[in-house]
Amino acid sequence: MTIHREGYKTIAITALLFGIFNLISFTFLSSTLSWLAMALFVLTLGLFLFIVSFFRIPERALSTGEEKIICPADGKVVVIEEVVDEEYFKDRRIQVSIFMSPANVHVNRNPVSGEVVYNQYHKGKYLVAWHPKSSTENERWSVVTRNTHGEILYKQIAGALAKRICNYTKVGQQVLQGDEYGFIKFGSRVDILLPVGTRIDVQLNQAVQGGVTVLGRW
Repeated sequence: MTIHREGYKTIAITALLFGIFNLISFTFLSSTLSWLAMALFVLTLGLFLFIVSFFRIPERALSTGEEKIICPADGKVVVIEEVVDEEYFKDRRIQVSIFMSPANVHVNRNPVSGEVVYNQYHKGKYLVAWHPKSSTENERWSVVTRNTHGEILYKQIAGALAKRICNYTKVGQQVLQGDEYGFIKFGSRVDILLPVGTRIDVQLNQAVQGGVTVLGRW
């Protein structure tokens, strides 16, 4: 397991605060309320370890296949439905949404290989990620990748806690299935818009792994 580069600054600041807080705590409490100082140490250590784990990148055997569409994120499938896409396609698409809790791995991976033909950041609200309007009203970053099978749109969506979306793609870039394309800090969701008729291989409430679980097939 490694630590994502987006976490270096956050982890360093958290470690500094952890050290300062507990230095002060033990200095003033160890002689009279040692149990409280120890309780605060355990509590803040747990918080620090949680922050570290949030930026983890576990070793995984990634799934690949030209006919496969791979889940771009860890989490739980919360939506599988036909929708009208007003942003790019202007027609009906199958939307699959994956909700990422703060405990999930938050690296986002390309679901397919191909050329990035659309890349757009949208400012917006910070509704809870499972809110139906979060797909169109929250801060979000949309990417469309095209290959010989067609085009798919995958959208990083901020939530009530997620305040920063990182996206590393640009129009004209050739991307590889399973490679990292972004990161969302502290819980959110990813929507994938697929052509109608795409075979969907996941189910509602299914736990999925980014880069591993096959979401569907062309």
